[in-house]
Amino acid sequence: MKVPVTEKQSDSRASSRGLLPGLTLACLVVAVISSLGAPLIPVIASAQHVSLAEAQWSLTITLLVASVAAPVLGRLGDGPYRRRVFLFALSALTLGGVLAALPLGFGPFLVGRGLQGLGVGLTPLAIATARDNLSPERMRAGVAMLSTTAAVGVGLGYPVTGLLAKAGGLHLPYWFGAAVAALALLIAWRVVPGSASRRRERLDILGAVLLGLGLAGLLLALSEGAEWGWGSGRVIGILGAAAAVLVVWAWWELRVAQPLVALRLLGKRAVLTANVATLLASVGMYLLISPVTTFVQTPRGTGYGLGGTVVIAGLVLIPFSATSYLITRVVPWLVRRTSYEVVLPLASAMMLAGMILFSLARDNIAEIVLTMAIAGVGTGSIFAVLPGYLMRAVPAHETSSAMSFNQILRYVGYATGSALSAVLLQAQTAPGQHFPANSGYTIIGMVAGLGWVLTAAAAILLPLRRSRTGPPPQG
Repeated sequence: MKVPVTEKQSDSRASSRGLLPGLTLACLVVAVISSLGAPLIPVIASAQHVSLAEAQWSLTITLLVASVAAPVLGRLGDGPYRRRVFLFALSALTLGGVLAALPLGFGPFLVGRGLQGLGVGLTPLAIATARDNLSPERMRAGVAMLSTTAAVGVGLGYPVTGLLAKAGGLHLPYWFGAAVAALALLIAWRVVPGSASRRRERLDILGAVLLGLGLAGLLLALSEGAEWGWGSGRVIGILGAAAAVLVVWAWWELRVAQPLVALRLLGKRAVLTANVATLLASVGMYLLISPVTTFVQTPRGTGYGLGGTVVIAGLVLIPFSATSYLITRVVPWLVRRTSYEVVLPLASAMMLAGMILFSLARDNIAEIVLTMAIAGVGTGSIFAVLPGYLMRAVPAHETSSAMSFNQILRYVGYATGSALSAVLLQAQTAPGQHFPANSGYTIIGMVAGLGWVLTAAAAILLPLRRSRTGPPPQG
């Protein structure tokens, strides 16, 4: 006898089927919107009548807000408020897009970009939601996909930004961002379930303030170092102050009963491996993406540039996004047949191959496209496998918090990689010249290659205490 399916059961099954696509859309939207600042900086400076240094704040303020928001949202998401926090972050992302899109002046524009920084904390919440609500088989593939959306989104965000800005000026990309964020909000409202956790922990407000101040100083110095001068007293003073605040923050987190970030988990080799590899991989990723977009747009008159437009520079990143996405279909299968400890060094070796290719062969678009495709395989594999390290060592009720700290390290790595590429290119720029020597890009490839060697070394020299190739624990 066939048991009739009630309307409530049918809705629940529909929501379950739509959960992973809804979570993936939300994370992809966050990744695309977070990248809207970088390609548009010259356009923002012109349209808002501000300097390039001031326009740079359209990217910096998003990172600054994200540095505080990610761990706070992660901690709240580990309790009974996950659904509300998830919807709040998407609402802020949508409202921020509208403010940035409206012609209200530079002040409201920056407020909008700051609100969009609240959305950066969505990926850890999405991974925790997938861990709690999907079957082990779907969860493994789903978490790999969610973790890789950052790489996929950057590769999509740059060309989409360029095309929309060319078609409709500065405000059209932000209207687009607001529209897709609103769509993601509607879908999330339908499919994201509440958290099964009923733990109500006291929020570590002092920890949030200290972490925010420390990361704000670090990101400010990294973002403005090229403008102020890396050896200037201002940059050195801010970096020193930021380091001191972060030391105090770490001291506090190790002593408070309910910390914002459970730093004690770093004592587990799996967690330490994942966080060290994330930081190094994020630096290495932007040591490629940032110089490639500059290299493609460098005039041919320099003797080495490809003379492409901002649209072309964005389009060469599409292979990076495509292979980052496709490899997420392979990584769970590969992990089951080998181990996390094998996949991470192999992925780092793939990125090393990409950087060697960039160092030796970049004379035409085809070689750049091949480099980005190889890099996409490496980056996608790394970001797909890293959540497995964390989730095998972290209790389910700490997933959001652990992934949020990992997410912070990603964005610190992005900012560091972008700043380091600027420093290396500036060092190879002759006095009075607007463009660096071609050797600057070769040096970047060598430095990034060293970073990938260090990433592989971290995976090998910080082994897990216990090797497990099966699914991460569900509780």
